[in-house]
Amino acid sequence: MLSVVFLAQLRIRAKLAGMGIYYRKRKKTGKNSWINVSGSGASMSTKVGPVTFNSRGGMWVNLPGGLNFRGRWR
Repeated sequence: MLSVVFLAQLRIRAKLAGMGIYYRKRKKTGKNSWINVSGSGASMSTKVGPVTFNSRGGMWVNLPGGLNFRGRWR
């Protein structure tokens, strides 16, 4: 388990580097579906082949060669 001091130091270093710290947790609810919880709320996502859609309008496509595309479906 991470100590509070370590987390505080990590947060300070991240701010100095211009990066943010994000929270995200996923729970699988079916073969191709998840409930996602983050700092900005909860959403659901479903994967159909190489394409993943979420309830907030996000879309991710896994392309060949390790490439990914992220966009909006609504």
